[in-house]
Amino acid sequence: MAVFLTLLAILGILGLITAVASVKVVQQYEHGIVFRFGQVRRGEQLRPGAVRAPGLTVIVPIVERMQKVNRQTITMNVPAQEGITQDNVSVRVDAVVYFRVIDPVKAIVNVQNYGYAVSQIGQTSLRSVIGQTDMQELLGEREKINIRLRAIMDEITDAPWGIRIERVEIKDVSLPEGMKRSMARQAEAERERRARIITADGEFQASKRLAAAAEIMSQDPAALQLRLLQTVVEVSAEKNSTLVMPLPVEILRFFDRVAGSGGNDQPAAQAPEKPGLGERLAKAEQELAKAAEQSPPLEGAGEVPPVLGLDEPKKQSPLVAAASDAETPGIEAARQADPAPDPLTEEPTPTRRDPAT
Repeated sequence: MAVFLTLLAILGILGLITAVASVKVVQQYEHGIVFRFGQVRRGEQLRPGAVRAPGLTVIVPIVERMQKVNRQTITMNVPAQEGITQDNVSVRVDAVVYFRVIDPVKAIVNVQNYGYAVSQIGQTSLRSVIGQTDMQELLGEREKINIRLRAIMDEITDAPWGIRIERVEIKDVSLPEGMKRSMARQAEAERERRARIITADGEFQASKRLAAAAEIMSQDPAALQLRLLQTVVEVSAEKNSTLVMPLPVEILRFFDRVAGSGGNDQPAAQAPEKPGLGERLAKAEQELAKAAEQSPPLEGAGEVPPVLGLDEPKKQSPLVAAASDAETPGIEAARQADPAPDPLTEEPTPTRRDPAT
């Protein structure tokens, strides 16, 4: 009786151990691959029950063996690889690979240690891509290189191993110190070039505006005198001990006209009457208002509006043009009969000296 109870206890313990060994728990992020006598497939077909879904599952002890496969996305660093680009620049590049298992049976049966295999493929593919690209593309177009790397690696791992490469990212590109200094000098020269272009554009636009202001102020000499007085007020506001008074250009023109008319006995031809000050001011205000309505905000040197008297001939109103034509018919006829020579294109006529003198 005692022997029977002992055997019964031993059988109970063995049954409990067998039950515990046959019950397996598969996590949500895992799949279980069950090998029955070392086989997963029967011929070319997958054996029923070879892949177990997440949850509680039972296997036959000694007959079946289950191996779990993680289906989470795995992040793997690719060691830095040294290579020479297509334009003969030595670089050192490292990357990171994101992949996951989509076919557990292929990942277990067709490849040993699929993580190590993916790491080796990443290193060789990275070296190959470095040799096919130049330095500028490697630094500025990393997205294209990432797509190319992913395509190369996924072609090797997807169908044979059941592993999908989700993304490949280049983390860092190390350049030699000499190349870094050369690139820094190039960037500095480029910034200097842009600064000079911007400064030149500003000077060009300012000169256009100053020329337009001078053209408007030249219609009335009193405007120049008012501008001179305003400049004197601005200078005197600084409480300077020295005050510079510029000589108006009109004084020099007055002396020039006096010197030119002093040696001529013939009376000068009567000049046509100029329009009044009110008419000239109204005309200037109309031109300014028209220019303000038509000219958009300045954006570049090519969009500066033309200046009267510089870029295009003056546009006179019909009344002023008719009045000037009526007052000076003789001058226009003389100009048509004997046009003035161009000082830039006409050759100077040699002066013939009188032998008596």
